[in-house]
Amino acid sequence: MASTVTSSKTSRPGYGRLLRTRGAWTFLLPGFAARQPFAMLTISIVLLVQHTTGSYGVAGAAAAVTGVSMALFAPWTGRLADRFGQRAVLVPGILVHALAGLTLTALALTDAPLWALFAAAVPTGASVPQIGPMVRARWAVRLQGSPLMNTAAAFESVTDELTFVVGPLLATALCTAVDPAAGLVTEAALTLVGGLLFAAQKSTQPAVTTGGHARVEHASALSVPGVRVLAVAFLGIGSVFGGMQVSLAAFTESIGEPGLNGVLYGTFAAGNMLSGIACGAIAWKAAAQRRLVVGYGALALAAAGLWAAHSVLLLAGLGLLVGMCIAPTLITGYTLVENLVPAGARTEAFTWLTGAVALGQAAAVTVAGQLEDRLWDGAGFLVPLGGTALSLATLVALRSRLAVRPRSRTVARGVGHRAPVAVD
Repeated sequence: MASTVTSSKTSRPGYGRLLRTRGAWTFLLPGFAARQPFAMLTISIVLLVQHTTGSYGVAGAAAAVTGVSMALFAPWTGRLADRFGQRAVLVPGILVHALAGLTLTALALTDAPLWALFAAAVPTGASVPQIGPMVRARWAVRLQGSPLMNTAAAFESVTDELTFVVGPLLATALCTAVDPAAGLVTEAALTLVGGLLFAAQKSTQPAVTTGGHARVEHASALSVPGVRVLAVAFLGIGSVFGGMQVSLAAFTESIGEPGLNGVLYGTFAAGNMLSGIACGAIAWKAAAQRRLVVGYGALALAAAGLWAAHSVLLLAGLGLLVGMCIAPTLITGYTLVENLVPAGARTEAFTWLTGAVALGQAAAVTVAGQLEDRLWDGAGFLVPLGGTALSLATLVALRSRLAVRPRSRTVARGVGHRAPVAVD
């Protein structure tokens, strides 16, 4: 371990150097397989429930229940993983998620009442495996203060977005060409196989502290003011994801080309992935909190034009631009966590941000679905505009809370007692 860290510090950070980190591939490959289903979940629910009920509003509401449930339970999953180990949390969660997803599918196909769909959506969302935050926590173990920190954050963002290129395309193809239920069934199967493979990589998971400090009741990572500000920013990002998913599905349905939904959403995600690759290759000199505000301003500006797009090519171009603005904000936000939160609470902090994205997405699919049902085709694109504008205003007003300061004794006691370790 010492030799890995030393050599990283004396070399220019880059993806090649990052991927040569000892033990990285043992969790990267199964981690990619395990996080793929997450990109399929919301769109699979929307397409299945819309097919069985004929309403985007109902479909969005069912997906929203799943997202809200995930947002509420994800931080607890991260907190338990910090305390008891990732494997102990992952294995039962994976089994519950697969069973709940199949139950939701069966209920939708048998025209069950809405309350039954919503009831099944709760455990489906609550048990979503938090693979992304867990992979980021594993990077912390491997890097430990290396200048590769920002590169790892960018790499994880690119990996996330690659799943959002492949996932919606796969889910849409399965739901439209095979069967409306095929997306959710495949999501459950991939979660089971990929999740168990990832959980089996015990050698790279963060060690669980077994000393006296492990028995101390830690405060939530959300007690750190900067984490709360980042959570609001990530809510706005979630509104983009949710609004795009429902609105693109409604737009392609309205023009008689539902198969283009996955292509358009994949273009949006591809923009995110490409800008993420670029962010990891740049040696940034500007302060992280400043980069976050500037990047978020660009995101809000790009999202403002979506509602006015009425052609496939224009929508694809705007979607690509919006996607390119998302990655810098996500990467910078995750990088700030390393400086704002002590090591013992970082997995939980990452899950708060992941949960905020899910919560914003849940609210967005609900509102966008209602707008598409009640107003004009494309009205759901107003949701990304409103969500990013409100989050940007909050971010600008509270940006001082993102400034990195020396950790005081009070903060250290509040969120953990372990020595700080670099993350991402």
